Amino acid sequence: MAAFFVTGSGTDIGKTWVCAGLLAHWRARGLRPGAFKPVLSGYDEAAAQDSDPAALLRALGRPTDPAAIEAIAPFRFRAPLSPDQAAALEGLSLSTRVVADACRAAMRAAEGPLLIEGAGGVMSPLNAHETMLDLAVSLGVPALFVAGSYLGAISHALTGLSALRARGVALAAVLVNESGSGSVGLNETVLSVAGHFRDAPVLGVARGAGTNALSKVSAALGLGQDCGPSTSSLTP
Repeated sequence: MAAFFVTGSGTDIGKTWVCAGLLAHWRARGLRPGAFKPVLSGYDEAAAQDSDPAALLRALGRPTDPAAIEAIAPFRFRAPLSPDQAAALEGLSLSTRVVADACRAAMRAAEGPLLIEGAGGVMSPLNAHETMLDLAVSLGVPALFVAGSYLGAISHALTGLSALRARGVALAAVLVNESGSGSVGLNETVLSVAGHFRDAPVLGVARGAGTNALSKVSAALGLGQDCGPSTSSLTP
């Protein structure tokens, strides 16, 4: 079954929202998708229901109990820091090999399309020598890249995309998720990124759009056709 590595230009860019929307869309179409967020920092057990893995589990229609969260997000750390720093505060360390092995186990168990959500941006450090980019390379699956539309987002997006291209990571699609305060034109951001990066389709989704807006992203990933003109709010 298809697997995709979901990464982006930085943290809080909307990766989990995108993943949850795609999972719900695929379930509605009768598929049996899966999600895996191997590394997570800033995890508060007392607020587990507000966490990213809980959001993914709800999109999958699964319980959000501790065992389910453990299964979908095995490497969780309390501090809201980069993975390397958060792990170090707990006397632990991460490696691409260990994280990739966990991802491959999830891929083998998948019954449908699987989304593997990275932590932070594409260059977020796993340890002193490896980053999320190394994990993407190790997995060898296409990437879905999520960017924003804030001032400076175009440079951040093109930098991340260039890093992926330089390491030979295939890009399935680029999604510009409209930012909130301080954002610039969504369409203009999409057109600029698309003009500089032609390796994959570049789509935009308006802020506040429903998860149905991700139907065109699903089509770009080769998992279903868009149903035609609607309230998707996606730019072409």
